[in-house]
Amino acid sequence: MISRAINALARALLMAIMVALPSLVLPSVSVDGAQITLFVCLLAGIFTFVEYFSTYPSIIEFRDAAPFNRMRYFMAALIVCVLTLLYAGMTHASTLIQWVTVAGVTMGELLDIPFSPVRLVLLAMPESVDLAMLYMIRDGAALSYAISLVGILAFYGLVRVYDWPARKGAFNVWVNLPLFDPTTGGDVVPRLRRDGQINIAIGILLPFLLPALAAIASSMFDLATLFKSQSYVWSLAAWSFLPASMIMRGIAMNRIAELIENKRQRAYAKAAAEQV
Repeated sequence: MISRAINALARALLMAIMVALPSLVLPSVSVDGAQITLFVCLLAGIFTFVEYFSTYPSIIEFRDAAPFNRMRYFMAALIVCVLTLLYAGMTHASTLIQWVTVAGVTMGELLDIPFSPVRLVLLAMPESVDLAMLYMIRDGAALSYAISLVGILAFYGLVRVYDWPARKGAFNVWVNLPLFDPTTGGDVVPRLRRDGQINIAIGILLPFLLPALAAIASSMFDLATLFKSQSYVWSLAAWSFLPASMIMRGIAMNRIAELIENKRQRAYAKAAAEQV
């Protein structure tokens, strides 16, 4: 009980720190913005604590299939951190900020190619955005997208090289997939594979679709407001992290389907051997 409470509290603090980081570092944070950030930090921390302290799952998937959620958290935290430092470089100067800026410029030049997601983000920007801010958006989009790609490849390597999640023992579908009901909708394996393929497809398409949807919605609001101070960080973080998270979930669902099918085949082979 005590160890579970400490573990849940540590996760809650880490989540709150990630949410609060942009408001603590970036300038021009209004009083209302600080209050909203404090409320979101408390909400995220409380939700995380309750989810991991509770014995029974509710929403968070793969809770006992480490390090799936840890990898997603550190990927999101790294994206938020580098975007915050990149934007802070407009008013502050430090060695760390210079390194992040150089990395952003390098990735921006590499990924700003025709038909790339980064180029689509730039094409969605209104003409009112000045050139310096346009380069800032390009570098941030490229850097966050590169981090998300590395996170996906790292998780795929974890699945294939380190046999995730089989090394952790038996996989409990009810605890790790609380929103998935194995008793309805036919066979579990095809459903898991279908859900996994849908998640991967949507995750691949989202970085291309979101800029197009934003450009369409620009007639209703000024799109440039999404890239000022904290909005810059959270807009690009959501654009890069959410698709990567969906792809990782799709890979995980396909992996679980593969484990279930392998277990069935071993059971069938054992039953056939016993009959002989």
